[in-house]
Amino acid sequence: MEHVLAEHPSPAPASPPTSPRPGRRLAAWAAGLLVAVPTVVTGCRLLGTDAVTPVPQALSFLPWLTVPAGLAALLATGARRRALAGFAVLALAVTAWFTLPYGPDTTTARGPVVERLRVLTANVEFGQATEALTEAVRRERPQLVYVSECDHACVRALTAALAGSHPHRAVVDGEGSTGSVILSAYPLTPRPPIPAAMGMPGAGARIGGRDVELRLAHPLPPIPRQVDLWKRELARVAEFAAAHRDGAPVLLAGDFNASQDHAAFRAVLDAGRLHDAARLGGAARTPTWPRELPLPPYVQIDHVLVSDDFRVRDVRFLDLAGSDHRAVLTELDLHAGR
Repeated sequence: MEHVLAEHPSPAPASPPTSPRPGRRLAAWAAGLLVAVPTVVTGCRLLGTDAVTPVPQALSFLPWLTVPAGLAALLATGARRRALAGFAVLALAVTAWFTLPYGPDTTTARGPVVERLRVLTANVEFGQATEALTEAVRRERPQLVYVSECDHACVRALTAALAGSHPHRAVVDGEGSTGSVILSAYPLTPRPPIPAAMGMPGAGARIGGRDVELRLAHPLPPIPRQVDLWKRELARVAEFAAAHRDGAPVLLAGDFNASQDHAAFRAVLDAGRLHDAARLGGAARTPTWPRELPLPPYVQIDHVLVSDDFRVRDVRFLDLAGSDHRAVLTELDLHAGR
C-alpha cells in the first residue's frame, strides 16, 4: 500500500506593521499644535490667573479660540488619533463654556425707581473723537459722560460745547492718553482719583435723592513688559469697589483694557458686587475694540459697571469717528433701596 504524503501549504509570512500615512501624521501634528493654545489659555481661565505674557493678551481672544480647538478635533479624528481627538473635544467644550457671560443676569434692586438716567462712556483716542462725542451727547442726552484719553484741548472743547447740559465735571488733566473727565448734569462733590498712570477721576453726585459714587476706570493696557502694572492698577480699582461694596450706589465706567476673561477684571466685579451693564442688558461680549483694523472689533474692554441699586433698561454701542473704541450707552433705573 502506498502512502501519499499530502503537502500542507506553509503559512504566509506576517506582513510588517504599516506606519501611519504621511497625511495622517501631518494632520495629527497640526491638531496638536492647534489645540495647544486653547489648552493653555483656557487652563489659565479655569485657574483664575492672568499669568504672564502672552496669556493676558491671548485671553482677549478666548471666544475665538473655539475655532482652533474645533479644527484640532476634526483633524485628530481624521488622523484616527482617538486620544488626541478626545482631548481636543474636551478643550473645545471648556473654551465654549467660558464664552458664556460672567455673573448674574439681574440685580437685586429694591424699592421704587427714584431716577432714570443715561450713562455714556467713551475713549476718544487722544482727543481725536471729541467732535463725534459732542454730537453723540447732544443726540443721546446722557446725564453722565465718562471720557478717557481726553487731553487739555478735549476738555476745553467739551466744556465749552456742553456747558448748558453738563455744567459739572471731574477732571484729571493730562496730555494724550493720560487725561480723563467725567461730565455731569448733576452737581458733583470732589473725590480723589484712583492712582494710575492714566487719569481715573472720581466724584460724588446726588441723584434721585441718593448719594452715588462715580469713578472712571482707565488702567494701563496689558502689553508685554507692562502686565504687572496693568494688574496693579486694576487691583486699585478693585480696592475702590470693595470699599464701597455695602455703601452708596456705584457707577464705575470707562476703558478697562480688560474683558470678562481676565481675572483682574473679574476681581473688580466680585470685590464690589458689581454688574456689567452689557451683561444685564443682554449684550455681553459685544466687541468694543479695536475699530480701526481691517477686521471688525473682537473684544469688549469698555464697560459700565453698576451696583445692585440699579436696573439696566437698555445698552447700545456707538461708533465715534476718530476713535478706535466703540462708546457704551446705558439707560438705567436707580432704585430707592431697602
